[in-house]
Amino acid sequence: MKNRIELRHLRYFVAVAEEKSFTRAAERLHMQQPPLSQQLKALESQLGTILFDRLPRGVELTAAGEAFLEDARAVLVDVSAATARAKRVGSGVEGTLAVGLASSAATHAVVPSLIAAFHERYPEVYLKFVEGNAATLTEAVVAREADVALLRAPVDQPPEVRFQRLLQEPMVAALARKHPLAAKARGRSPPWVSLTELAASPLILTRRPGAPGMYADLLEACADAGLTPTIGTEVGNMLTNILMVAAGVGVSVVPASMKGIQASLVDYVPLRGAARLVAPLTVLYRREETNPTVGRFIAQARELSRTTDVIRTEQRPPKIRSRA
Repeated sequence: MKNRIELRHLRYFVAVAEEKSFTRAAERLHMQQPPLSQQLKALESQLGTILFDRLPRGVELTAAGEAFLEDARAVLVDVSAATARAKRVGSGVEGTLAVGLASSAATHAVVPSLIAAFHERYPEVYLKFVEGNAATLTEAVVAREADVALLRAPVDQPPEVRFQRLLQEPMVAALARKHPLAAKARGRSPPWVSLTELAASPLILTRRPGAPGMYADLLEACADAGLTPTIGTEVGNMLTNILMVAAGVGVSVVPASMKGIQASLVDYVPLRGAARLVAPLTVLYRREETNPTVGRFIAQARELSRTTDVIRTEQRPPKIRSRA
């Protein structure tokens, strides 16, 4: 389309208005004066008004020119700001990141440390949080309702999602403080209970869709030891699990990092005879990713994990695929 106003016309106009001279403006713009004069005449022609009074020495803005200068500067400032923001968003230092959190994962100290470190390093990234269990958070990442998620053991591993284990920790027995087994454990130095002792009481378990890995591992450990535990009840998440323990409904096993929850009512005791019972902390994200903040979050998680008891892997942060 001919005779349209382009950003360069605004820059030419502002330079002449500020220098009050075509000659000095041409030098500032690193161009010849005749083409500059032609461009400004074309601009005036398109606007249908005179912007400059041409004087023997230099130029002065007309009333129309004064008004146009104010708006031209505003447009150039907006374009400059938009360009800078696009670069920041494109590099992942600004934008939005939806983080999925499982309640049992969020209790580990590394999770708030990771979020705090990421927010401090990238304050212009708006963090949204999606709560759920391993199953719902995996679905949320696939459906792009979450960009990354932090959970314990994955339920399913769809091909479009990458799973990376950040660390793992032991499981401990959770016992109501008034439970006879808790008193027995406190009488030992250091305190401990065996899997056989634990399985003699009704077990409270996080139901299979929420934490199938840890659920299955506990039952398998009991089976290997020749134990047939009674399932007292199943709950939706680890926090409810501990609440039921505190209420005396039964006993359970939970990640060691959950120590301290309902501390006045629940004892957390090392478990013997169940070395295989560990609780991983896993981060998941899409293999084909267009949100550049995801790569920065994964890199931050790896950086923080180097100071933690980590199970390292060879996986790399996701490659950011262009939207084009």
